[in-house]
Amino acid sequence: MKALVYRGPRDIAYETMKDPELHDDRDAIIKVDKCAICGSDLHIYHGETFSEDTGYCVGHEAVGEVVEIGRGVRQLKVGDKVMISAAVGCGQCRSCLAGIVNRCENNAAGCYGLSSRLQGCQAEGVRVPAADFNAQKIPDGISADQALMMTDALATAWFGARNADIQRGATVAVVGLGPIGLLAAEAAFIMGAARVFGIDLVEGRRAMGRAFGMETPDPAIAREYIAEATKGRMCDSVIEAVGHSATIRASLGLAGRRATVSVVGVNQDRSFDFPMSKAFGMGLTFRIGTCSVPQEWPELIPLVQSGRIKPERYISHTLPLSDGKHAYDIFDRRVDGAMKMVFDMGL
Repeated sequence: MKALVYRGPRDIAYETMKDPELHDDRDAIIKVDKCAICGSDLHIYHGETFSEDTGYCVGHEAVGEVVEIGRGVRQLKVGDKVMISAAVGCGQCRSCLAGIVNRCENNAAGCYGLSSRLQGCQAEGVRVPAADFNAQKIPDGISADQALMMTDALATAWFGARNADIQRGATVAVVGLGPIGLLAAEAAFIMGAARVFGIDLVEGRRAMGRAFGMETPDPAIAREYIAEATKGRMCDSVIEAVGHSATIRASLGLAGRRATVSVVGVNQDRSFDFPMSKAFGMGLTFRIGTCSVPQEWPELIPLVQSGRIKPERYISHTLPLSDGKHAYDIFDRRVDGAMKMVFDMGL
């Protein structure tokens, strides 16, 4: 099969790899229809890897068709169209059955495309472990593009907003208006926020936020703008969707007393100096972590089916997999209106 393979920093190659095979009776093989680049894939692209491996397939967002199942698979059958959770678990322990795969009690928690341990989804095919749990039939009324956004981006955005303790009438700030940040802002309004401020360096992204009611001040004066708009109270909830140390610090600076700061951007800065004294004095709640995708699906499926959230609107490019190197380059440089980059195996 063809796949996008990590060869080193800023070196994503379109190569032939061995077809995926069943490793366990509970596995399934999925023929990928569509897959996407996540913002966190850029950490691998930049060489900030979780492993010393090279030569492995990248990516963790995909939808496709079941083409082979192990003898232990009960819920899926060949021919089913499925969405694949970016985060995987054993599917058998109490935590997984509650949807919280990153607390898997059998140490099976993981993510596609971080190393050769679990090959990624930016390929023509992928092996899904514990497939009855880690993949789900695409529900009626949900398109392939919508389902693809639900495999990680929309679920992470909803998780970030949920972690921000948003109450009705709240004032919320979202730092970073890529697809996850914009979806988190939409989630904030659904959860009852009265005002949502959006901060991003790219004007085109700020304009997308303004289209559904966000206030998007010039990022150079964003803190001053929010201070004036809130009469110095600042924000009740802040969602950080970038992951840089500078944007996390900026997010903490937008929080008011007894506020919650929710960070879903991936940060690997071991030298980050958390302002403990300030957080203590203001009574801040600070949460950071990754989303357990299956936990969010029950709430998100009806929202997408009803049209309340339309995550597909943030897909900016749909390309063949063979254009992977180019797609990573423009996504990394945030040019050509790059938002969500999708690979369609039919192109």
